[in-house]
Amino acid sequence: MKAITIREPGGPEVLEWSQVEDPEPAAGEVVVDVVAGAVNRADVMQRMGLYPLAPGTSPYPGLEVSGRIGALGQGVTGWRVGDEVCALLTGGGYAQKVAVPAAQLLPVPRGVSLVEAAGLPEVTATVWSNLVTTAGLREGETLLVHGGLGGVGSMAIQVAKALGARVVTTVGGPEKVARARALGADTAVDHRTEDFTEHGPFDVILDVIGGDYLERNIRSLAVDGRLVVIGLQNGLDGRINLADLVFKRLSVYGTTLRTRSEEQKAAVVTEVRDNIWPMVENGSVRLLVEDRLPLREAAEAHRRMEAGGHTGKILLVGE
Repeated sequence: MKAITIREPGGPEVLEWSQVEDPEPAAGEVVVDVVAGAVNRADVMQRMGLYPLAPGTSPYPGLEVSGRIGALGQGVTGWRVGDEVCALLTGGGYAQKVAVPAAQLLPVPRGVSLVEAAGLPEVTATVWSNLVTTAGLREGETLLVHGGLGGVGSMAIQVAKALGARVVTTVGGPEKVARARALGADTAVDHRTEDFTEHGPFDVILDVIGGDYLERNIRSLAVDGRLVVIGLQNGLDGRINLADLVFKRLSVYGTTLRTRSEEQKAAVVTEVRDNIWPMVENGSVRLLVEDRLPLREAAEAHRRMEAGGHTGKILLVGE
């Protein structure tokens, strides 16, 4: 088979369309013949050498795919060769085939094409595990989502609204303000001209930015507020006012989905299937797709992601 390999840490040009060995399913795994995958920020970090991989992880990037089951490993039940699925991965999705634990498979939601289903597993699992499992977002609370028109942000807005929360989001530019409101945000803040702290206090903040946003995030949280940091686009360094942390009884979480155990990921996938899949199928939540590119053009997809300005997901379609 062919896969996108990383020649060395660097820019998009280090991604190469290479001949590699076909995967074999271990016990409890299936092999998926990939129809499409999706680009995530973690893929960019891996390409740059900034995302250490756990032992045994595929060296190829790619955290989610859709396709058809091509082979079953020993002990797999409930799935058949030929079933159309999408899957949450630890890596290896930029390839024509990928082995994945059967517990991380999801059926394609009704009303969603097989190609577009590739963009659902990582973003829905990220949103549910962070907003609900970690932060405990409840009906009537106020959520702040940074980067509301990215893949995670656009899904977080919709899921939070479906759960009955009030949603504030930050975006860049007046056109994006209008698009975020159309997506369901109660308030969209242009971070280029406004200070998001003026729209608080917030019960929960989902932050994909990191860096110097930390201090303002803490300052704008309500009493018993929860901050979940899942991205580091503005760097690794931030300051915390410990007085705010203590006297407002705040909780700060740093999480990533990729490094969780297979058992933990299986639990998240089950929660997504039970809770977000019905939202997708009834139309209250939808995937935003910015673009579709051939898998062999993954380097161009990375360039577009790093340039910013995209809305929703960039998909990689197999050949």
